[in-house]
Amino acid sequence: MKKIEHIGIAVKDIEASNDLFAKLFGEPHYKVEEVESEGVKTSFFKVGENKIELLEATREDSPIAKFIEKRGEGIHHIAFDVEDIEKEINRLKGEGFVVLNEIPKRGADNKLVAFLHPKGTNGVLVELCQEIVINN
Repeated sequence: MKKIEHIGIAVKDIEASNDLFAKLFGEPHYKVEEVESEGVKTSFFKVGENKIELLEATREDSPIAKFIEKRGEGIHHIAFDVEDIEKEINRLKGEGFVVLNEIPKRGADNKLVAFLHPKGTNGVLVELCQEIVINN
C-alpha cells in the first residue's frame, strides 16, 4: 500500500454536508460524482495532500443507506492507494483477510476498488484503490 487515498464519510444530506465541510476546510468541494451501481452520490474535498469523500445514498437499499440506518452518519471507510489492486487482493487473501469483492469494480474518482470485510480489520471497512489509467 502506497498511502491513504481518502477517508469516506457517510452523510444523510450531501448538499448540507458540502456546506459544512467547506466551512471546516476553508475550501469548497472539487468534484461531485454519482456511482449508480452502488447507489451513492459522492463529493470530494482536498485537504492538503489528503482527500475526504462524502457519501450520500441515492437508494434505500444501498450500502450507505444501510450503514446510516445502522450506525448513523460518520466515518464509513478508509481507502488506501495501491499499485496493483489484483496483486494486493491476492496478497491480503493469502494473509487471511476476507475480501468482499475479489474482482475489482469501478468506483468514484477514476478508481478500481475492492473492500476488505471489517470483521477482519478491527471493525474498519478498508477500501483498496487503484487509479484507472486511460491510454489514448
